[in-house]
Amino acid sequence: MHPNIWYPYTQAKTAPEPLKVKSAQGVWLELETDAADSERIPDRILDCISSWWVNLHGHAHPAIAAAIAQQASHLEHVIFAGFTHDPAEQLAAKLVRQLPANLTRVFYSDNGSTAVEVALKMAYQYWSNQGQPRSTFLAFEGAYHGDTFGAMAVGARSLFSSAFAPLLFDVEFVPYPIASTDEETTAATEQAVLNAIAQKLEQHPDRYAGIIIEPLVQGSYGMRMGRVPFLQQLQELAHTHQTLLIFDEVMTGFGRTGDWFACRKAGVTPDIICLSKGLTGGFLPLAVTVCSEPIYSVFYSEEPLHTLYHGHSYAGNPLGCAAGLASLELTAASEPVFRAMEARHTAHLADFADHPKLTNIRVTGTIAAMDIVTNAPGYLNQLSLTIRKRAISLGLLLRPLGNVLYLMPPYCITDEELAFVYQGIRTILAEI
Repeated sequence: MHPNIWYPYTQAKTAPEPLKVKSAQGVWLELETDAADSERIPDRILDCISSWWVNLHGHAHPAIAAAIAQQASHLEHVIFAGFTHDPAEQLAAKLVRQLPANLTRVFYSDNGSTAVEVALKMAYQYWSNQGQPRSTFLAFEGAYHGDTFGAMAVGARSLFSSAFAPLLFDVEFVPYPIASTDEETTAATEQAVLNAIAQKLEQHPDRYAGIIIEPLVQGSYGMRMGRVPFLQQLQELAHTHQTLLIFDEVMTGFGRTGDWFACRKAGVTPDIICLSKGLTGGFLPLAVTVCSEPIYSVFYSEEPLHTLYHGHSYAGNPLGCAAGLASLELTAASEPVFRAMEARHTAHLADFADHPKLTNIRVTGTIAAMDIVTNAPGYLNQLSLTIRKRAISLGLLLRPLGNVLYLMPPYCITDEELAFVYQGIRTILAEI
């Protein structure tokens, strides 16, 4: 370990030495190795997970690199309170054209957690500004919305947040209806959850500031996948009971579910959406929280206390916005790719259908996942470390969520590279 760096999600005392990446191109990471490493660590590894789900188009994409360089030559940053600039304005305009028509107001921040924090503050103050304070949020069991305090509060209580449990505000949780191959059972599960939500909203119509959900895929809790009909009925419930609906699309945005956004795939119009990760194609930190005009209008006032007093030093950073603009163009060009990737995954997954070490094989858009059969499922299952190590030796970057093995590759992955990934998984399964 480097003597001056504190690495994320890492117990430094027991973790293996981190691998040093010296460069990257497309789906490949070039590693710095020495003679002692050469037998167990290859010179390069394929990034099967888009480096924590941020890289859409491949590493070091020349179009995004050029856009950043051009922007840096004449404006690298300026305070975004009282000032504006073309990259931020252009990115906001292009973003809202891809979102449901009701989402029109873009608030810039710097990462997924803060995008969620902004959404929660918007929702809470929306009611407060109208003299109708509502202090409770409805969220889903198994949720992960980030590591800042508000984001932790609306996420599942887990090892990520356990140390801070006394400091988190109360949230009411309902089960997340996981899709199964039995549609009748899945529909019944969804209806039970909807009934539970409806009962809460009917019994306490003035309690809930909003409902927050990771639409179609719960990421960090194990790539738990849901269905479109549930989201459509959830929207109907929220609107009927005049409660704000918040979509956390930090992970699912920009093509990951097979459409530009999960809300578009579902034909649903949330009141607030949180976006980050793929927004800049994996080049720079940037996030947005986009809300509807009725929400914005409640803050638009001559009353100073109605202001959303929230901001970030690097909000609307011109370099990040330039990267975002370039990434949006590439995403538009990649639309046939991310729409077709589910079929590509499915073709490979068919070979694993009867594998004795796998269960619950599933895919949504560009995301494929499978559960490895074990007596101790969960995030701390040591299979994760075993698979990570073996995958590296095979030239793959895999980072299982406990016993859940998943793939979320950049859109530029070729058929041959995807086959290489699945062959590596086949080898790993034969050994564990």
